Amino acid sequence: MDVRADAAGNLRGLYAGREPGAARLLIGSHVDTVPDAGAFDGVLGVVLGIGLLEALGGRRLKFAVEVVAFSEEEGVRFGVPFLGSRALVGTLDGDLLGQKDAAGVTVDEAIRSFGLDPGRAGEAVLSDDVRGYFEFHIEQGPVLDSLALPLGVVDAIAGQSRLTFVFRGRANHAGTTPMHLRHDALAGAAEWILAVEHLAGGVPGLVATVGRIAAKPGAGNVVPGEVETSLDVRHADDATRGRAVDALLDSARRIAARRGLRVEWTTQLDQPAVPCNPALTATLGRAVAAAGFQVHRLTSGAGHDAMILAQKVPVAMLFLRSPGGISHHPDETVRPEDVAAAITAGLSFLHELDRLA
Repeated sequence: MDVRADAAGNLRGLYAGREPGAARLLIGSHVDTVPDAGAFDGVLGVVLGIGLLEALGGRRLKFAVEVVAFSEEEGVRFGVPFLGSRALVGTLDGDLLGQKDAAGVTVDEAIRSFGLDPGRAGEAVLSDDVRGYFEFHIEQGPVLDSLALPLGVVDAIAGQSRLTFVFRGRANHAGTTPMHLRHDALAGAAEWILAVEHLAGGVPGLVATVGRIAAKPGAGNVVPGEVETSLDVRHADDATRGRAVDALLDSARRIAARRGLRVEWTTQLDQPAVPCNPALTATLGRAVAAAGFQVHRLTSGAGHDAMILAQKVPVAMLFLRSPGGISHHPDETVRPEDVAAAITAGLSFLHELDRLA
């Protein structure tokens, strides 16, 4: 492959095709990770893309294949995800470049310190000669493992809402403030967190998570006066997700009012659900079947670079089983036989696309 790093730090390798004018296929995933994570989320998809081309044994397809290792997908450092793939669709704008990390370093400064020029981000944008985008990824969930299946064809990526809530009451002495005179922000937040769990449990396909909570002043002998929490809501249907978020906002208001608290919230992300391309996904399904594996369709509850690339090109995704359903954890792993199955199905996919080119 001819390899280069673009202005957003994405590493891109181009494997030329036999017909120079043929639209190329992108294969990719990300190489960043979350704290205390495993070794396969994202990185496996990049290595499988390279391995798939290696498995061609030097054979050239009619079309070129470009493998992309996205520099940033998780949003850990700057609080905004998909910086790498946003560069390819042309949405790595001034606001994103101005985002700061915990040390006050901007995305722009981080890119420049890496020896790249964010002013040339336009050169990373995909041209019109891209046929589609294909991503291998571990499922990051228990469905395939529960079905004893090595592979799954993704039909859609769930939409996401991410918000921050702040409950404000009044800090006071834990020993001298009677229970009926308290304005305990933590107790109010705790009641609301249980309401989040209850609502999500009653809506098929909906998941809602409060994964972060911080109480102030944070002393064991002080009634908490302020609590900040996160909220993550996901569903494949945007209308269902929107109704759930509205219901949880109303729940927070009612709980705060009854307890003499104030509550405020801000929205960090409102990412619509993204359907995978029907034609490309159907081709992938035929390839999985031709490789000798059962075709199981499923929705991804996790976000992926594919949902960003879908703004510009058709996308398809192939999941590999996550043993135990474990991900974002050091015990995250993958079975070698599933990797072999993915390579076999991937080759079948490339051959089918070559036949249709």
